[in-house]
Amino acid sequence: MGIWGKIIGGVAGLAMGGPLGALMGATAGHAVDRMRAEAARGGFGTRSHGYTHGPASEHARNVAFTVAVVALSAKMAKVDGHVSREEIDAFKTLFRIPPEEMAVVGRMFDQAKTSADGFEDYAIEIADLFADSPEVLEELLDSLFFIAMADGGLNEAERTFLETVAAIFGLSDRDFNRVHASHDKHESDAYAILGVSRSDSNEVIKAAYRKLIRENHPDTLIAKGMPQEFVTVATGKMAVINAAYDRVAEERGLR
Repeated sequence: MGIWGKIIGGVAGLAMGGPLGALMGATAGHAVDRMRAEAARGGFGTRSHGYTHGPASEHARNVAFTVAVVALSAKMAKVDGHVSREEIDAFKTLFRIPPEEMAVVGRMFDQAKTSADGFEDYAIEIADLFADSPEVLEELLDSLFFIAMADGGLNEAERTFLETVAAIFGLSDRDFNRVHASHDKHESDAYAILGVSRSDSNEVIKAAYRKLIRENHPDTLIAKGMPQEFVTVATGKMAVINAAYDRVAEERGLR
């Protein structure tokens, strides 16, 4: 069963707590197992944003990531007061939701988009669950950028929303600017997409490129908890990184 089908079982919290209840429910089993493991070791996990965290089950990560994508996408689209048709279409295009699952996903999206308020709770919960996988958190931020810019650009409310999410995820300003650059078609800077500057040496640029390719490879992200269904997002990002490096390599005569 694909992740969209699995959500039906993981989102029992919809009836009581909306999408956040679903996200909490998806991680509940993980929390119990984690506490038992810590008790057996006689120790405690590290903490992030006030929550104890540790390795989660693949199912918990898959479901939580997917619910967070839906909820944060809806709240981000709503943050400027209006959810545009372009943003909804971008969401559907990005994640290719099967027709038979559209009703469940649509219900989650509609509940989340009633207000942009409370998006921090979703971001904190997902940041805790993926505290050991910043690459996956960046992939989620990348998806939100795609939707935010679907209607022509990034407005101030959307930028503030995305900056807040990135901060909660523990991503640096350079990470944020790099992701932003990869979506800015009007001012696409190949160096910014790679997270380097024009003054950096060829060796630094090559190392940065190899690191990005390694961290953003779909197989790496899936192994760290990103559902298989989101491979389109990762593949698109790889293409952008490769294109940026090709432009820099051509400019500098790199091989």
